[in-house]
Amino acid sequence: MALLIQKSCINCDMCEPECPNNAISMGDSIYEIDPNLCTECKGHYDKPTCQSVCPITKCIITDPQHIESEDELLEKFVIIQGIA
Repeated sequence: MALLIQKSCINCDMCEPECPNNAISMGDSIYEIDPNLCTECKGHYDKPTCQSVCPITKCIITDPQHIESEDELLEKFVIIQGIA
């Protein structure tokens, strides 16, 4: 599952530098997460760092448009990191 930043985002700049996959960038008005790069930090950390550092409760949620299993997330991690 990729994550999604909701409109409650205050653009505090905390999440972007914490993303190990560089999946977070500034969108038109708030930060956005690229679902093709988001692995929910699988392969890097025990839980998503963007959620850990976000000061707004429930601002970053599971993206209902991009549901993936843990195995799919780990496979995406391997591809992104170029591990083979």
